[in-house]
Amino acid sequence: MPISAPEPAKRETLLVARGIVAGYGKLSVLEGVDIEVRAGEAVALLGPNGAGKSTLLSALSGIIAKSAGSVHFAGADVTRATPQQAVRAGLVHVLEGHHVFGPLSVHDNLLLAAFNAPPGERAARIEEAYEAFPEMAERRHLRASALSGGQQQMLVVAQGIVRRPRLLMLDEPSAGLSPVLVDRVLAVAAAMRARGVSILLVEQLVEKALGLADRVYVLARGRMALVSESAAGLAPAAIERAYLGGEALAGVQP
Repeated sequence: MPISAPEPAKRETLLVARGIVAGYGKLSVLEGVDIEVRAGEAVALLGPNGAGKSTLLSALSGIIAKSAGSVHFAGADVTRATPQQAVRAGLVHVLEGHHVFGPLSVHDNLLLAAFNAPPGERAARIEEAYEAFPEMAERRHLRASALSGGQQQMLVVAQGIVRRPRLLMLDEPSAGLSPVLVDRVLAVAAAMRARGVSILLVEQLVEKALGLADRVYVLARGRMALVSESAAGLAPAAIERAYLGGEALAGVQP
């Protein structure tokens, strides 16, 4: 088991996953992964390509099935929840890549994201997304397919905002974005965290992720290689060793 650094005063735990085993068909990717996210905190999930980070988010949100393990969210057992049920509970997963409906306008993409919202709240939620990303407001009548790759990525994050999550899981939100826009997206995530939304961030830009995160997990070869209760005190060298060493470095402290 990875050993954590000394803990600050704990917030209420929002998400608890234990012993997650998952993969694709006969390919096993995750081998008994544990993770927790507390209310109102940002957690970075780091690791090399192929470590299983995106697989873990997909298992938590119900996109892929788990062959073992349990997931509890806000005190409820959501181990077998569908993605739609997870969203209704407040667990929102923003997938890696530009998952937008190309033939539809930006505004209609956001309306679809607000489908489960009470009718009286939909307009307000969409305006919040436009305030976070004014570029989307300026392009609200454009087809999503006419946006650049970076703009489509911003639209995907805006869809996550519209769903009013309790926990927002962001999978590589910097993909396809310029450095300036990466900072914008992470600033939006920080503002959401300041309003009490929990963030679980998968990101290859380690320094950017550490700048947002309160705590850090490092996943390598389908197992947790390192857990740190303080992102501020985590040495990049410890992360690099965990990337390379995988489960052999379980227990390394920053």
